[in-house]
Order: sequence, then structure tokens, then C-alpha cells
Amino acid sequence: MPVPSLSLSSSSSPSSPSAVVVIGARVNDGVAEIVASDEYGPILGGYDGVAAQLVAVGFAGGRDELVRLPGAAGGHPIAVIGVPQNLDGDALRYAAGSAVRQLAGVESVTIAFPLDDRDLVAAVLEGAALGSYAFTEYRHASKAAAKAPVSTIEVVVAGDVADDEDVVRATAVAQAVSLVKDLVNTPPLDLYPETLAQASLDEAADLPVEVTVWDENELAAQGFGGILGVGQGSARPPRLVKVSYSPAGAAKHLALVGKGITFDTGGLSLKPPTGMVGMKYDMTGAATVLAVTLAAARLALPVRVTAWLCIAENMPSGSAIRPNDVLRIRGGRTVEVLNTDAEGRLVMADGIVAASEEHPDAIVDVATLTGAAVVALGTRYGAVMGDDDLVGRVLNAATETGELLWAMPLPGELRATINSDVADIANATPGNTAGGMLLAGVFLQEFVGRTGDAEDAPRIPWAHLDIAGPAKGPASPYGFTGKGPTAVSVRALIRLAEDFSRQ
Repeated sequence: MPVPSLSLSSSSSPSSPSAVVVIGARVNDGVAEIVASDEYGPILGGYDGVAAQLVAVGFAGGRDELVRLPGAAGGHPIAVIGVPQNLDGDALRYAAGSAVRQLAGVESVTIAFPLDDRDLVAAVLEGAALGSYAFTEYRHASKAAAKAPVSTIEVVVAGDVADDEDVVRATAVAQAVSLVKDLVNTPPLDLYPETLAQASLDEAADLPVEVTVWDENELAAQGFGGILGVGQGSARPPRLVKVSYSPAGAAKHLALVGKGITFDTGGLSLKPPTGMVGMKYDMTGAATVLAVTLAAARLALPVRVTAWLCIAENMPSGSAIRPNDVLRIRGGRTVEVLNTDAEGRLVMADGIVAASEEHPDAIVDVATLTGAAVVALGTRYGAVMGDDDLVGRVLNAATETGELLWAMPLPGELRATINSDVADIANATPGNTAGGMLLAGVFLQEFVGRTGDAEDAPRIPWAHLDIAGPAKGPASPYGFTGKGPTAVSVRALIRLAEDFSRQ
């Protein structure tokens, strides 16, 4: 899906004669207070008149509350979005995104909030761009056109507090988020390991990145037993994709590993029918690490970023792996499969080992890994586990971008519960659901390599993101987030890459 055209303006009038002007408002003791650029008052007929109209229509100033007003005679139509008392970046990102999302069907929007701070401008640009998203590939053309997202967004700023660099970054972030949403929205009939690998090649075609794809024969030859094992039950064989952004002079290397199960039936440990609905989302992690790496390239960040997309379709068939089968992961460690529906950790183990072989400065893996994460944290928070310092950096990046991630422990005592009688480790503890999200993290931790070839070298800093809860999106839209996939963690990981690039 194309992202909107973004621009900044210090003019007192929209550049488009048909633009809808977006302003904010809140209500205190029954009185509407307009939150908008002073310069726009005259062309909107005066803010006192706008406030009076809001009171007349019962505007309460709540989050996501949007009112359309006709504006002054012959002037621009107005859209008023509720804003809170504290106008920080998170609040303005949310309000701008909510307004643009709800103005679908309008071609051009001018956002006239009072913006005299660069961080606030950046937040509004980002929120507005994120709010302009729709997935219409599978809708009839007439229905798609009726609710087309806003295509042109102008943000009013005071003086020269921001510049085109802010527009470039907001556009790159929106492209990354839209790519994840597009891929996740695509039905599994059309998105499967081969086509997801091809999409990676297509998206990277005009960027300074290198893409390597392993097919099933190359996976077998190079010992990627986890990906092969999970994918062997499907008629559509698995893939491993490596996307490398390696700018000259980069001092740091961030590796990203993503779970790419294009559809998850559970395998022979079959899910119930209702449990399969939404399982096209199980490749969100792979889409996320692809999008973040491409964003780093678009922004020309001076940091090396490598994405590993571990892609398979988990299907039941005569060739599918069985409970009690043993898989040999890249590097030689063996895993007894006790639950074929705990497949994500099997493909991720291969990816983490492969990422470790390059001795990066940090590894972050992203996966819709466990239903237990949804039980623990609900549908808006993602979990972060791993080494304290790196977890802290991920959480800081999430806070700076308004993403909801939460630190969780990796209890050492859980390791003994996945001992195997015949292999190095088991992938599950049948009959025991306690701490399932944490147990998956404990399993993945086993496959993180060391910073060097010496046996006593420190382990590579590692963080694991379980985004099973927030990845699928809300039942009702809010802010810049519509129904469907959310692309959770994309913005935080782009900020983390920027953090690494500054070291």
C-alpha cells in the first residue's frame, strides 16, 4: 500500500484548496477549548465560533472523538479531534493518527496543531502517516475507492522547528509499518514461504541491501533442521531469507531474527478450527525484521543490520513431523519435538544460531510465539525477555516511540522442565502450561551463540520479543491503529537501530 505524501508548511493557509483542516479541542466545565495554530483562526472563521459549534453538537473532547464542521462560508471544512490536557508526543501522535484514519475518503488533510517543537512535529508526521493505511487488495474496486485513505498530508509548523529530514524519517517508518501490514493481511493462499521470500527480494530491489534465499535443498545441505522439520508437512516447502544492510564504516552490527510461519495449523498437534482463524499472522515476526532492515537502509543509518526470516508453513500430513521426533538444529544441537504446535521456537532456533555465527553486537528476535503471552499481557502489550542491558535499550526505544512493551523474566528453574530423555532439549512440556511464554524464551536462550570462537567468550547480548498479543490488532480501531495487523515493535526496533548507529 503506498504511503501518503507528507509535507511541512509554515503558511497560514493550506496548500490544497480542498484540504480538510484538522485541529484539536478539549472540554473543561462545559467550555470547548481549541488547540490549534493561531494563524489558522482567521481562515476558519475564528476559533470562538468553532468552539460554539462544538458545544452545540455535544462535543466532549474524548480520545478518538472526531467532529466534522463546515467552516466559514466559502472556507475550508474543519475536522476537530479530541485531545488531552497534556500535549506530549504520544498524545499528538495518537490524535493526528486518529483524525487521519477517520477521514478516510478525504484526499487532502492539513493538520494545524500548535507545533513549536521538533519532537512534536515528528510525532504528528508519524501518527498522521500511520493513520493513512488501508488494505484493499481483495475488495471490489468500488468499495475500495469509497474509503480510500488520505493521500496528501500537510503539517503546519511554527517557523523552522522541523525540516525535510523529519518528513523522510516519518515516511520511512510508515513504509515499514505498511509493508508489515500488507504482508500479514495477505491470505495464506497467496502468501507462503516461496512468495514471502520473493516479496523480500522485490521490496529490497532498489535499496542498498543484499538478499540471500535458502530453498529446501540448501537448508538440508547446511543443517537447518528446525526450519526443514516444521515445513516438511506442507506441499509448499520452507525458506530461509537473509537480508543484509552493511554500510561502509558501520561500527556496530544488529542482528534481527523473525518467525515466519505463513500459516499454522499446529501440525499433527492440530489446533481446533477456531484456533486456526488468524494464523496467517504467525509470520509477523519475519515481516517485522524485513521491514526494519529496509527502513535502516532507506534512512542510511550508519549501522549494520541483518535480518533472518525463518519461513515455513506448519501443516498436518503424512510427511509432517510427529511428537517424539528429534530434529537437529543448525550447529548440531538436537531437539525432541513433544508438541508440533510449538513450532515457532524450532525455526527460530535455526535463525538464532545462524545469526550468532556472524558474532553481531546484539541479537533481537521477534515472534508471535505463544498464546501464553496473550494470557499474561493481553492484546496491547508485547513481552521482552533476555539480557538486562539489551532489554533496557529495547524498552527505552519503545517508550520513545510510544510502543507498549513490557519486561518479563527468564526463570532459570524452567530449564529443567524441557529436558529430554533422548535429545539435548525438548521443545515443550506436555500437560504443563505454567509460564509458557517464559519457557519459550528459556528454550530460545539455549541457541544464542558467543561473541567469539573461544569457548569462554561471553554470550552475545540477546533479547526476545513475544508479540503474540498485540500483533493481531484490536476488535475496534483506535488512534492510528485500525482493525487488523498492527506492525507492533517495528517503530521501536527502528529506533533501536538508530540507537546502535549513534554508538
